[in-house]
Amino acid sequence: MVSFLIFRLLQAIPTIVGVTFISFVIIKLAPGDFLDQLRLNPQISEETIERLKELYGLDEPLLIQYLKWLKSAIFFDLGYSFQYHAPVTELILERIPNTLLLSVSSALISWIFAFLLGTIAAFNEGKVIDKLIQAYAYSFMSVPTFFLAFLLLLFAAKTGLLPIGGVQSPDFHEMNFFEKVVDILKHLFIPAMSLAIVSTASMTRLVRNSVLEILKSPMVIMLKAKGVPQRVIVKHVLKNAMNPFTTLAGYEIAGLISGAALIEIVTGWPGMGTLMLDAVLSQDLFLVMGGLYIGTIMLIVGNLVADLLLAWIDPRVRERMFSR
Repeated sequence: MVSFLIFRLLQAIPTIVGVTFISFVIIKLAPGDFLDQLRLNPQISEETIERLKELYGLDEPLLIQYLKWLKSAIFFDLGYSFQYHAPVTELILERIPNTLLLSVSSALISWIFAFLLGTIAAFNEGKVIDKLIQAYAYSFMSVPTFFLAFLLLLFAAKTGLLPIGGVQSPDFHEMNFFEKVVDILKHLFIPAMSLAIVSTASMTRLVRNSVLEILKSPMVIMLKAKGVPQRVIVKHVLKNAMNPFTTLAGYEIAGLISGAALIEIVTGWPGMGTLMLDAVLSQDLFLVMGGLYIGTIMLIVGNLVADLLLAWIDPRVRERMFSR
């Protein structure tokens, strides 16, 4: 177990270096930079811009710039944002709770409902309820999340039942604890449900197919032939059907930050998505790199969590994984 974790951590180092270096080069090769916007301001002299270049190390060779950034990034010192005039780490720490709130809540909703709907559909294969669940899955799999978000925003605008944009109302600080929770949930409803409805549809099909495969396996046929109680059979079926679902859940963990970016932008949810969009549009080098760095780490952690969950659920995976 320990050797496996050490191996995976060592394996993560070239991944992080490779992703961040390629991203750094691409950003630097793009025409213009944030300082070009300052040059359009007649009140800012060329001498001031040159001093800013020197201050941020932008006058040095590309490789030296990257190595200096990487050295600081190891200790999560991600530089200084040109646009926001604040440390990148502070900006990310300010926005990341909102993104995690949205991503985790939508993921939990989709995982719970996908597992329930997929299991119900599989155990009732060919029946009306199975066809209804499949109709939902096929319908919403083809609906883009941003389009569904637009529809929910239109509903909120027409009815006034739900707030649009932001995390909290203007009078949030005057509310008691229960009212604050309700207010946040109201703001969270549109972006979270936009993600959850579409995600549930795709995962429901995966769970259904996985459960059906186990139900038709020789193991279950043998258990039925021996007269094993139905509740025991169900337990074995669900445990064995968890493998692909767990893998997908691990990928969902890996995409917690990046997965909600488009929905955040569409619904006005102040998370990492809107922050990164502003950073890219303004060519804020260190803010873009900071977001990519954190996203890469989340990807690695998510894959590791998925592997550990699979090993915990399936002894065969555990034996094969830890015997390397």
